Amino acid sequence: MSDAAPALKLHQGETVHRRFTPFVSDFSYRVFMVEVDVDRLEDARRQCRLFGVDEGALFGFRSDEHGAQGGQSLRGWAEERLLEADVDASALKLKLITFPRHLFYKFAPISVWIAEDADARPAGVIYEVRNTFGERHVYVAAADGAWSKHAADKIFHVSPFFDVSGKYEFSLQRDETALRLGVSTVSDGGVKHMATLSTKAAPATDHALIRKAIFMPLSTLGVTLAIHWEALKLWLKGANYHSKPHQAQQRVSVATPSGRVLKEKHQ
Repeated sequence: MSDAAPALKLHQGETVHRRFTPFVSDFSYRVFMVEVDVDRLEDARRQCRLFGVDEGALFGFRSDEHGAQGGQSLRGWAEERLLEADVDASALKLKLITFPRHLFYKFAPISVWIAEDADARPAGVIYEVRNTFGERHVYVAAADGAWSKHAADKIFHVSPFFDVSGKYEFSLQRDETALRLGVSTVSDGGVKHMATLSTKAAPATDHALIRKAIFMPLSTLGVTLAIHWEALKLWLKGANYHSKPHQAQQRVSVATPSGRVLKEKHQ
């Protein structure tokens, strides 16, 4: 496999959330993300002076905020997770698309790991999902080229305005220039909520990072602020509030194309 592709790319786009019950409500906001080749973190660090890897910088990436969170290499952790979905990633490239750390702060409600073959076609995917309470759940699935659909039971508390029931249906479209992810919450035979993330990739340069700092100064903190602001508006509209259930330990769900969860694993 050639390393001709850059180790670091920028992604800019939009996320849209739309709920359908008990009333229709939607919101959207711009997002700025980075894509890193997990095997070439040093190359990613050298690519831009304003981007750091495991060090302070205007924008950055910390390996201990993903995967085993410091207890194992990123590749080792990802290969183990992907094997649970019967994906052998030992000869595949691993790309991680996530929200960057901006100075002192990072919150990534979702990070998408893509295992790619030599033709940059996705063969497996990992979704690291986090809530605002510092908890994480991991969904892993086999992928079949540029467009894949898979589903898993919802067992992780994300929003206080939805209970932990039903299932997630994922739709992933990915090529070297763009990412489109749709996640629908399905319960009682209907779609209760839908979220989409659409981004386009761009070269990572210091000039581009300066522009992000100027024109999107709250690119990471703004995600957290937007989540809490929209939660307040839902509460004022009368949406039912669900207290956060106790999460005993982190879990991994294996999603399948049929929408049936084959197995769940403890990390």
